[in-house]
Amino acid sequence: MRKNRQIPSLLSLLFVDTKNWRVKIPPMGIKVLIILVFFFYFVNLEARPISYSGGYTLMMESNNMQDSAYYHYSPSYKYSVGIQQIKDKYFNSNYSYLRLTYLLNRRNTKNSQRNLYFQSGLSSDGLDHYFYGTHGDWETRRLYAGFGYKKTMMKTLDYMEQYLQIGVAPYIGEYGDLHTWLMLKSKKNDLTSNWDTYPVLKFFKGNALVEFGYSDTSNWDIHLMYRF
Repeated sequence: MRKNRQIPSLLSLLFVDTKNWRVKIPPMGIKVLIILVFFFYFVNLEARPISYSGGYTLMMESNNMQDSAYYHYSPSYKYSVGIQQIKDKYFNSNYSYLRLTYLLNRRNTKNSQRNLYFQSGLSSDGLDHYFYGTHGDWETRRLYAGFGYKKTMMKTLDYMEQYLQIGVAPYIGEYGDLHTWLMLKSKKNDLTSNWDTYPVLKFFKGNALVEFGYSDTSNWDIHLMYRF
């Protein structure tokens, strides 16, 4: 099993050197701060895998398993199609997916919304490398719950990934405000076997969203999204 990189914990992004009375920002902390400033100073978005009809979305993710960039177009609010470029850290390879996401079910009430999606992707490596799965969420302006399941089929190995996520908004923001969520995420896959649970912070404002969490096992789990 590959060793995880030694990255400072989320709590050590900012710390004070009381001996010299200076604030130190580790390199990874600088990167996270730059991302937050750029996204929220310059740019009302929800973390939906399908945009409004005719909309484009750019999504970027980084974790201990892979880095990826995903650009998709939504001809309708019911589905989106796009290309995802993957840098696979676990298998030490690079490839792309042609992806489809379809809205299976949505229910709106006065105070909440529920969504269920089907997702799939076909790899540039060939027809014997693809994935399929489902993910969903339910939320009010105060509470959030979500889940995901994904099965990846490869030439030499098949594996499963799954996650559960819950969250609460510490305040109720209005349209155009900076929205904040305090979340707890738990995920597992067949390659690493064990469940890993860690805190996550999510912010969105305008057309931009940032979500990041950290654990000693998974290291950084970062999601960025911008909707055009």
